[in-house]
Amino acid sequence: MIAHYLINPDMRHNMDVLSETYLKYAPKSIEVLIGKKGKNQKSMRDVAIEDIKEYAVEDADVTFQLKEHFQPILEKVGTKKLFDEIEIPLVEVLAAMESEGINLDVDFLKSMSKDMQVEIDAFEQKIYEIAGETFNLASPKQLGDILFDKLKIGGAKQKKTKTGQYATGEEILSYLAKDNEIVRYILEWRQLVKLKSTYVDALPNQVDPKTKRVHTDYMQTVAATGRLSSNNPNLQNIPIRTERGRQIRKAFIARDENYTLISADYSQIELRIIAALSGETTMIEAFRNGEDIHKSTASKVLMFLWKKLPKNNVVMQKRSISELSMVFLPLD
Repeated sequence: MIAHYLINPDMRHNMDVLSETYLKYAPKSIEVLIGKKGKNQKSMRDVAIEDIKEYAVEDADVTFQLKEHFQPILEKVGTKKLFDEIEIPLVEVLAAMESEGINLDVDFLKSMSKDMQVEIDAFEQKIYEIAGETFNLASPKQLGDILFDKLKIGGAKQKKTKTGQYATGEEILSYLAKDNEIVRYILEWRQLVKLKSTYVDALPNQVDPKTKRVHTDYMQTVAATGRLSSNNPNLQNIPIRTERGRQIRKAFIARDENYTLISADYSQIELRIIAALSGETTMIEAFRNGEDIHKSTASKVLMFLWKKLPKNNVVMQKRSISELSMVFLPLD
């Protein structure tokens, strides 16, 4: 998986796919032995030893053949050193991190869940009062009927889905929120419900009963950019830009008073590396001066385009600079 990830990061990397793609051989699916995922799926304990033997030997054989296939390609594409010195040593580090897990303040999240439910109930009551009736807020159809048929929000020409019901996605509602109090309440309600169900209520259920810690899976062959991804539970998607999201993150705590959790991050590390490797003087100067690199770049692009405008047409200049300013950050 890791070898193929370094050769072709945009493809899937599981063994069955790789075997069919490169060896033209379809391995026996585990579902043949234990059935499809779900409550009726069996355990390997229920499978005959003879069948398990054939399945396990096939896995080993296919893995070895793939290794033989990918090894010379790693050399050819120049990623063998990365494979040997970064990715493979990282496997043991990630395994240790997964095994260690992280401490979770379950009582803090339970208290937070109660507080959030009070807020959710309050938003529901406000929405029902404005609507003049109760309805299922989680139903796009009922919500669309209330907003667009009963309350006539947004005018007569509202977008509909293929099923014929009104579209009530976040993009649609966010546009209408600035002029409609009920829509703002609905968006707030949705955010609270999602945070509560996805993180506040779900994370305590992910605590291992033996270790009393959360053990996420760190995936190193998912993101094509090279970064790690977190799964089961996904600890990367916990919001950080909102106050409630930051509160959820506070639930991850150190083992005890002898330990401290720290957060460290490189600011715009990729762009800094690009600046160093390319020797681009403008970028290097911006970083050394502590400037916002995106704002600095946008300002220079805007100035470059401004200089290209016809100097004898004031109307064209004003119109163009106005349009450009909607795309690029303005100069200080």
